[in-house]
Amino acid sequence: MAGNEMRGVATLLSALMASTALALPATAQEAAAPVPGSPGSATEQTATPSTPVAQREDGAGEQGEDLVVTGIRRAIADSISLKRDETSIVEAISAEDIGKLPDVSIAESIARLPGLAAQRVAGRAQVISIRGLAPDFTTTLLNGRQQASSGDNRAVEFDQYPAELLSSVVIYKTPDAQIAGMGLSGTADLRTVRPLTFGKRAFAFNARGEKTEGGKLNDDVRNAGYRVSASYIDQFAGGTLGIALGYARIDSPSGNRHYKAYGYEAFGDQTDANGAPINIVRPDSADGSLLINGQEIFVTSRSNVRDAFIGILEWQPSDVVHSTLDVYYSKFKQNEITRGAQWFSNPFADGLTFTDVATEDRGGSSVAISGTANGAVPIIRNDNNKRRDELFSAGLNNEFALDDRTKFFADLSYSMNNRREQIMETYAGYGLGTGGVTPDTPGVGRTLDNIGFTTPADGFPTYDEGLNYADAARVSLGDRAPWGGWGHDGAIRFPEVEEKVYAMDLRLNHEVEGFFSDFDAGVNWTHRTKEKTVDDNDLFLKNGRQQVLVDAAFIERSPDLGFSGFGPTLAFDPSKLLDRYYDITPIRDANYYDKNWQITEDVITWHVKAGIDWWRLRGNVGVQVVNQTQRSTGVVINGLEPGQPIVPQRIRDGADYTDVLPSLNLILDMGGGHRLRFAASKTMARPRMDDLRANVSPGFNSLVCSGQTCSPGTVVNPWSASGGNAKLKPWRANALDASYEWYVNPTTYVAIAGFYKDIKTYIYQQSGTFDFSGIPLPTTASAIPPGVVISNIGQITLPANGNGGTVKGLEFSGAFNFGTVTSFLDGLGVQGSLSLTESNLNPTSNPDPTQAVRIPGLSGTVYNVTGYYERDGFQARISQRYRSGFKGEVVQLFATRGFTEILADKQVDAQLGYTFQSGALEGLGVLFQVNNLTNSPYRTRLGLDGGGTQTSDGGALLETYEKYGRQFLLGVNYRF
Repeated sequence: MAGNEMRGVATLLSALMASTALALPATAQEAAAPVPGSPGSATEQTATPSTPVAQREDGAGEQGEDLVVTGIRRAIADSISLKRDETSIVEAISAEDIGKLPDVSIAESIARLPGLAAQRVAGRAQVISIRGLAPDFTTTLLNGRQQASSGDNRAVEFDQYPAELLSSVVIYKTPDAQIAGMGLSGTADLRTVRPLTFGKRAFAFNARGEKTEGGKLNDDVRNAGYRVSASYIDQFAGGTLGIALGYARIDSPSGNRHYKAYGYEAFGDQTDANGAPINIVRPDSADGSLLINGQEIFVTSRSNVRDAFIGILEWQPSDVVHSTLDVYYSKFKQNEITRGAQWFSNPFADGLTFTDVATEDRGGSSVAISGTANGAVPIIRNDNNKRRDELFSAGLNNEFALDDRTKFFADLSYSMNNRREQIMETYAGYGLGTGGVTPDTPGVGRTLDNIGFTTPADGFPTYDEGLNYADAARVSLGDRAPWGGWGHDGAIRFPEVEEKVYAMDLRLNHEVEGFFSDFDAGVNWTHRTKEKTVDDNDLFLKNGRQQVLVDAAFIERSPDLGFSGFGPTLAFDPSKLLDRYYDITPIRDANYYDKNWQITEDVITWHVKAGIDWWRLRGNVGVQVVNQTQRSTGVVINGLEPGQPIVPQRIRDGADYTDVLPSLNLILDMGGGHRLRFAASKTMARPRMDDLRANVSPGFNSLVCSGQTCSPGTVVNPWSASGGNAKLKPWRANALDASYEWYVNPTTYVAIAGFYKDIKTYIYQQSGTFDFSGIPLPTTASAIPPGVVISNIGQITLPANGNGGTVKGLEFSGAFNFGTVTSFLDGLGVQGSLSLTESNLNPTSNPDPTQAVRIPGLSGTVYNVTGYYERDGFQARISQRYRSGFKGEVVQLFATRGFTEILADKQVDAQLGYTFQSGALEGLGVLFQVNNLTNSPYRTRLGLDGGGTQTSDGGALLETYEKYGRQFLLGVNYRF
């Protein structure tokens, strides 16, 4: 974080704490907020489906008139109430009214909590890191039940859960022995309303139109959409039967302007095949300067349509029986059109040269900032990606009172998530040749162009090309890559992921008197299956890859690449061209087989927990015994014979493990609203799904005897392999947490927390041995001299449990209602948090300290600030969130996942609203929102960890730069 930003946050927190110190109990302006889930509150407190509602404790400043707090302040009060009353250390958000969480997605709301940070995917907050650890370390629950993920691993994509259908979210930072499947970094529990606890009839309706600023980036995809939601809550049969129904639909367009640099190189003078000098860079003073060796300029337009339904049926005919049925379903369809140009500016491609190069000093290195690339061959891209997610979750909870102090709980649940995708790319270029580009015919239809460029240190470059790439009479379909082409004219891939989770939870709770308040014991069984398949296909133009012009009937309006100065390019919908122009050829290489896998897990969790309630001390102590069985079905991918099809050999592997996980949570109430918390625990997280795959990809070094004497009888080890590891043990850690909290009144508090996680084992790529018996020797083995013994034991590189390390941090958070000081400022308030995290984890076997590896998800600095004003029906809110640079996981080439270094990200959102307080329009509200108010960019740097081209002072060079535009929403909400 820049120094002035850090000082600004420190000043804010100092002011917040100083202001809070002035808020003596006698000056409190508000009464205690209603218990979440009651008619006077928007939220429900259910840590698990069978956890009773926690009772409020009054702290300093919590007595006063019976005043009902509404709107923003009620949401803050409910969130603070949840945080205060949980025995674990938690963070919480709460709706200010049914159907009215403030953000457009639940991920945006969660990202504002202390110690949490979101990663933007296609401009939307999608996955969450807790306390600097990757999303895979987090477990996500819906009403206390584990949820299936449509991602490649365990991380839930939160944008599948509409904020409009949730009443609250609680983030557990310390474990509760009663909750099975707790994450190592934390657990996110998404909660819906409980109709009987809510206690009265209510109906809420929300409708918002939305638009992304500017015109359409691609003419065939809208940049305007809408959001609607409706919720209904009621009680019947004398208050013994309750129902809650909700529906939410978004038709939300999005888009981004995209630039990416492939790399930077310094090019000196070269010689041609005859030894004649070639002056590559002119003037000669720029010979040693860093120049971009390849780039792409794209615009992407997306249509995002999600329909979500929720239904809750609650039945309590007596004090003996209480049953609740929850059902959630969502269908999310996304259609993405990407268009633009990419080209190599590398002198080793097409003899390219640079002229009129101007340079500047960046970090002690000379970097080209403008000039002309002579001899570039742009590739015109028209891509179409589609995705369909379907999520279904259901749970039935039954509570039986066996006597006045004993209750039995039985919970059954099921969660399913299915993701289907199409990833399609096509290539075109200026010119029309006979046949296609191959190593034997590398110049077919390839026309050289001179492209001027200006490249800033941070921002979009601008280009000035010489040819018209929108000319349908000259731009034809076909591969235009240098060095003999890419070997195909496009590609289409169909990834599919399906995960199912079945669970049964049985437990018995008995209340007692004394130091311990109750004892809880039970067992949870969770069965999880996950399968990934990727159908990979090449696209080849018909008639022997003959380059062909696109029929005018398929031509679309050219995309808007004006942000880069690049002119219009040929545009079409590639899906419409597929049958007419292309042959589809399956790819069955080793990469194809390695991307297909299946995992099955059975986890049985036994727990015993004792509640503590003695004097001013509350909390719990407990232990879990977790029995884990994991099995993976994969293949040995024997593709060693050139030109021959791969014949995979199916294998099945796995392991069984048992973990004992004790946990302790203590709260000392010091009076006056002051509290101290302490927690100690052992935690774990199950390995990534793709790391558990049993696939093995062998390799054979037939030149193993080169450079050494291989006499008869010599034993050689030419075998090697890479793959997954079905025997992986979980990530395991010991954790300590402590915090100080001061609850001044329902909407004002200050908290300081520290945590320390000693991660005993971390999973990363390592080398081991593998028995290659049963895999036939390839014909290339004949290159090994006769009599030499070929060992079946070789080296394999695979994910394995290795050395761990520590993650530690400090978290500062608070909320302050200025009405606490004087009624003149009533309605004006601020919330804020600052998280500082560091780690010495180094997931690599390389002993070289200069090759240190960062862990994914860790941002050293994260802060969130929200200011609000609310009075007489008027509401205003502005929020800013920031996270420093981190390593994030993204989709890369060939529909595979990989890591990139994402630079610091700052986003500002604002909203204004007014709700009529009386008259015929009472309950009607009008809302205006602007998301991404400052149009903050998404940026990555070249290289990972310490790698990549750098300036002389070690500075990084920009790789990706994207902007998504501001999003405007205007709508109404109505409740009665």
